[in-house]
Amino acid sequence: MSQPYYLRGSALNVRLNSLVGRLARLGVSMLGTAEMSVRGRKSGRMQRIPVNPHTFEGQQYIVSARGHSQWVRNMRVVGGGELRVGRKVRDFTAVEVPDDEQKARVLRAYLQRWGWEVDQYFRGVTAKSSDAELLAACADHPVFRITVQAGGGAR
Repeated sequence: MSQPYYLRGSALNVRLNSLVGRLARLGVSMLGTAEMSVRGRKSGRMQRIPVNPHTFEGQQYIVSARGHSQWVRNMRVVGGGELRVGRKVRDFTAVEVPDDEQKARVLRAYLQRWGWEVDQYFRGVTAKSSDAELLAACADHPVFRITVQAGGGAR
C-alpha cells in the first residue's frame, strides 16, 4: 500500500506561511486568508497554519493543497478548530468530504480562485482539467466542509 500524498514545504515556503499566518493574526487577511488552529491529536497543543477558506455553493470549505498533512490528520480526529483574522476568532466544526463528484467540483472552484497559489501542489491538475482528472486528484487533497459557529468574536 502506498503512502498518502503529502508535499512538504521548502524552507522558503515555511517562512512565507509563517509570515502569512502572522499577518492574519494581526488582522491582515491576504485575499481572504485566515489562520486556522487545530488541536494536536497527540500533543493536545493548538497547531496553527494559514488557510484559504473557500465558499462554494453557499458552503465553506478548507482544502489541503499539500495533501495528507498533520493538520488534516488532526482535523479527522478532533473535527474542528478555529479561524482567526486579527482579534476575530471563529470556532468551526468540520466534516471531511468524500472523494466524489461534489468534491471534484469543490476542487475545481478552489483551483479557479486559488490556483495561482496552489497549482504546483496538484501535479498538473488545474481548474481547466477534465472531470476525470479532477476526480482522480481527489484522493490526494483532503477537503473539509466547515460550519462556523455563530457568535465568534474577539478574544
